[in-house]
Formats: sequence, C-alpha cells, structure tokens
Amino acid sequence: MAGTGKLALYANVGPRLTHYDVDVDAATLTRRDTVTLPANVQYAWPHANRRFLYVASSDGASGVGGRTGQNHHVSALAIDPATGALSPHGAPVSLPSRPIHMATDIPSEHILVAFNHPGAARVYRVNPDFSAGPEVVPPSPVDAGIFPHQILATPDNRLVLVPARGHDSQPRKPEEPGTLMVYRFENGGLTPLASPAPGGGYGFGPRHLDFHPTRPWIYVSLERQNAVDLFERDGDTIAPMPRFRENTLARPHMPNIHQMVGTVHVHPNGRTVYVANRASGTTTVNGRALFAGGENSIAVFSIDQDTGRPRLIQHADTQGIHPRTFHIDPSGRLMVVAHIMGLDVLEGDQVRHVPTRLSLFRIADDGTLGFVRAYDIDSGDETQWWMGMVSY
Repeated sequence: MAGTGKLALYANVGPRLTHYDVDVDAATLTRRDTVTLPANVQYAWPHANRRFLYVASSDGASGVGGRTGQNHHVSALAIDPATGALSPHGAPVSLPSRPIHMATDIPSEHILVAFNHPGAARVYRVNPDFSAGPEVVPPSPVDAGIFPHQILATPDNRLVLVPARGHDSQPRKPEEPGTLMVYRFENGGLTPLASPAPGGGYGFGPRHLDFHPTRPWIYVSLERQNAVDLFERDGDTIAPMPRFRENTLARPHMPNIHQMVGTVHVHPNGRTVYVANRASGTTTVNGRALFAGGENSIAVFSIDQDTGRPRLIQHADTQGIHPRTFHIDPSGRLMVVAHIMGLDVLEGDQVRHVPTRLSLFRIADDGTLGFVRAYDIDSGDETQWWMGMVSY
C-alpha cells in the first residue's frame, strides 16, 4: 500500500488520541478528530504499510509503587488513507500489566511490547487482517533486565534491543544495575545474546536508543546519567562498552533537581542526533506547587561521519515542561516536541502558568533547531504521554 505523501500527527491526553494535520512548510498543526482507547495511551507505533496504528494503553500508574491498574491493552486503529482519521480495527488484545513501550518488527508481522514493572518483553502476532493478534508464547520466560523502558528491532530485523534502566541507590536500597538487553529475533521468538552492561551495569541507566541510518552506530540515552552513549554493532554482537559518552545538560546537574534524559532520535540524514532533557519536579511556595527548576530542552549533537562521535552544538529550550516524546517529520525539516503536563513557574516575583503543549521547531541544514510556535493543550489533570507523526 503506497502512501499519499500526507502527514498526520497523533497525540494523546489520557485515553483520548487526537489527530492533527501537519503542514511541514508552514510549520502548523490543524486539529481534526479524536478517538478514545480502552485506557490511558502509553505508546503507539505505525504498521509498515502506514495504514494502521497500534496503540498500547493502561490504567496503571508510572514508576515503581504506583497504581498497578487492571486494564492493559494493545489496540489496532485503521488510518483513513484519504484523511488520516483513526478508527478501531478489530478487538483490543489484553496485556498482563502496564506496557511502557511498544513497536513492531520491521515488516510489522509482530508487535513488540516492553513492560517495566514487572520487567518483561513480549511478542504478539499481527493477524492477516492487520488487527492485533495473540502472544507468541516463548518456551521459557524472557529476562528483560531491571525496569525496561523501550523495545526496538534493528533495521535488518535480526535483533531486538531492550534498554533496561535499573534504579539509582536509595537510603535503604542499593543501586540496581542497568543493561542493554540484546536478543536474536526469529519468527517472533527472542533468544538472549550477550548484553552490554558497562561497569556491571552500575552507573549505566539506558532508557531509549536509535539507530544511525547507514552506519553500525547505536545511540543510547542514559536517563540516570544525563548522557548519551554510542555503541557499535558488528553482526549480532553489540560492543560491550560504548565508544563515546557525552553529557546532555547545559549546566552541571544539581543534586536537589530531579533531572532526566528522555528519548533519542537520529536525524534521517544521519548527521545529527537529538536527546530530550526533562525536568518537572516541584517545590512548595506559600502552599503552592511551583516548578523546582531544571532543563527542559533538546540537546543537539552533530555526528562525526568517520567515528560516530556526537558533538554538542545546541541546547534548544522546548518552551514547556517535561518533553517526554518528540518526533522528526520524514523530510527532516520539522520537529514536534510534546510535553506531558503544565506547571506554574516562578519568574522573579510573578507566577506564570506554562501549559501542556506541543512545540514546533524548524530544523536547519546543520541540524540546529529554531522555535516556531507552540499549541497549548487543555489536559486538565491528565497527561499528554505520547505523540508521534505518521506519513500515510
């Protein structure tokens, strides 16, 4: 099924997933229709034919110790080839717990789902009619590490990688190590392979990764270290140690600020890699919760085309709070950044409310970002947890 060259953006608030038309040249969004999923949207991924969107949803809360919930699904939605509108396609498939991330394999014959608490990686078939199908039950449980955060097939579909973040130490609990879990992928089965865990996984908190389009380079964002690593691949082997590590923050991390990195995306031309810096902690002032400070930005790195080394060239303020997801349009000219929440911010002696929003940036030829505009979202007490663009 060939695409029409049109571009849709989908963004959620709670269980509602809203469709926007995207004009890349004008850097504008036009809001269209909304569909409602069985529970809060967690992540979504398009079928390779760009006619269906698979959406993971859950009523569980994020993190450890939060509400576990009882309603967890992956659903298939049909994308109207003329308008980009979404509609249910087949029955949702029940999942055992809250899914943190999902993708399909490269031909979209399988749906890959990562769960972080308890940690797991599971594979579900795509039915012949493109609806979500049953689980591919492995002969034995798959070890997905401690607190997985993403699941992704390599471009050649030979491997599946799962960054497992681990946990920082607590006053009465030692650090739990992170691992970049690696599996051979065949007919929906996951076979464990040697998995990088530099330093035994201590001081290594991988959250997300992305692949260079033409070179064997894997860029991994480290949530707990506010950094990005470059790992190299050789066949079915991922190097046990990163070749380079670069800090993502403009300022040194302050101990009293909860600062994290988020997702990472390589530009389609392979010359730039982007990493989200996130902060949304609060402090109470006169009984009012205010933003405690920190960096909400996109760290922009140029990629050395000989070595793969990322070199920091810009910190672009995202103009919002906690940019959890961002996406680059297929032409590589427009970036949209989604923020999960709004928050009151103290500026001098005045309090300004920064709403939940979608921020749009033009991407220059050198990969740097120029802010264009933001669209404010009325999210109430819900979150804008996921956003992505799909050409159809």
